[in-house]
Amino acid sequence: MTDASPNRSTAWSAVKQKRIRIIPRLDIKGQNLIKGVQLEGLRVVGDPEEFAKKYYEEGADELIYSDVVASLYGRNSLLDILAKTAKQVFIPLTVGGGIRSVDDVEALLKCGADKISVNSAAINRPALISEISSRFGAQCCVVEVQAKVFGKGQWMALYDNGRENSDRDAIDWACEAMERGAGELLITSIDRDGSRKGMDLDLVSKISSIARVPIIASGGVGSPSDVCDAVDSAVVDAVAIGDLFHFGRASIREVKGYLTHHGVDVRL
Repeated sequence: MTDASPNRSTAWSAVKQKRIRIIPRLDIKGQNLIKGVQLEGLRVVGDPEEFAKKYYEEGADELIYSDVVASLYGRNSLLDILAKTAKQVFIPLTVGGGIRSVDDVEALLKCGADKISVNSAAINRPALISEISSRFGAQCCVVEVQAKVFGKGQWMALYDNGRENSDRDAIDWACEAMERGAGELLITSIDRDGSRKGMDLDLVSKISSIARVPIIASGGVGSPSDVCDAVDSAVVDAVAIGDLFHFGRASIREVKGYLTHHGVDVRL
């Protein structure tokens, strides 16, 4: 494993010094915004473009678009949605799903993406991470680690939206992704996804303690306090949220207000 980076600290004082990003996560199937539990049982939520515009107006720091069936069907259907969103939303857009080459990345960047998220193709061919980072810069390359518990203190990295087990230890895979040039890691807990039971703080803490790139935590947010816990205990740089926002149980303003009240610096 990679040694702990000296510029990351588990101290709460260090957390207060950095500005935490709140990132709505929009999972897409076809032309619909969907949401599942543990990446399964996908339920249609609505029009992704409408939700993206709403989140932008509410104060989202970034947006994540992910085509959740792109790897399964060998294609990415987000180009049209992305192009329309980019004309109305003026915050960074990260796009993932079905990306297999630098040509795929270039097409998405031309349509308005700022960053690209890879998982399945990177697990199957890790050199893709270096290719993206070398051509477009590390800041463009986000690697998603979809982690599932396989024993006490052990997580395996899954792909194809949680359908396939890579037989790679998720912590080791996160380290390799950084070594190959990932500029950011999106850590998704499959076990907590859509559960509203809080984030997998053990998982995110283990990765954030060794990370030398920004960490986005995803999966399990059921309340604003869960976001605060992730920032406090796991020392993350951003939290990606779907269920909490999609179903109106809290707004971006409410989450940011809660964090501010508890001493966390956010963009207002």
